[in-house]
Amino acid sequence: MDARSLRGLAHPLRMRILDLLTLDGADTATGLGRRLGENTGTVSWHLRHLADHGFIEEETGRGTRRERWWRAVRAARRLDTNDFRDDPDMRGALSVYLHETVHQGFDQVTTYLAEEWSPEWRDAGTLSRWQDLRLTPEQLAALNAELEAVVVRHREAAARDGAAPEAEEARPVLVQLHSFPRKERDER
Repeated sequence: MDARSLRGLAHPLRMRILDLLTLDGADTATGLGRRLGENTGTVSWHLRHLADHGFIEEETGRGTRRERWWRAVRAARRLDTNDFRDDPDMRGALSVYLHETVHQGFDQVTTYLAEEWSPEWRDAGTLSRWQDLRLTPEQLAALNAELEAVVVRHREAAARDGAAPEAEEARPVLVQLHSFPRKERDER
C-alpha cells in the first residue's frame, strides 16, 4: 500500500465499510448505513472515497441509479509500516490505520466469543498464545512467513477440494495473527 492509498483508507468509518464489504459481500449505502448506525449520505461519501482509491468498485448490473451496490476489490494489500514511520506527514494516517486494524480484530474476537456455536465449531476455533519464544528478528520474520504460507495453503486446498464458499458445511473463517517482540522488564 502506498501513501495515497493509506491516506484514502485511514479513517475509522471507511475501514469499517471496507471490512463489511470484504467479509459480507456487496451492499448499498443504505444497507451499510443501517448496519453501521450511520447516515446514508455520509456512508455514500465514504464509499465514493474508497472507490476513488481503488478499494471498492460499483457492482454493475445490480441496483438502480439511486441504489448503487458496492463490492470490495479483491486484491492482496501489504502495508510496510517502515515506509511511513519516519514520515511526519504520514504518522497520523498510519496511527489511525493501525489502531483501527487492531480494534476491528478485537471486535471480531469478542463477537465470536459472545456468539453461540455448535460444539464442532466451538471446538475448532482457538484463541492461542505462546509466550515462551525467544527469537531474533530474522527468526520472527521466518515464523510469520511460514504461518502465512500455511494459511495460503489451506485456502487453496479448501477451494480445490470443494470447501468453496457455497459448500453447505463451509463457513467464513477469520485468521488473526499477532506476533511482535516484547521489551524485557529492565528495558521498559
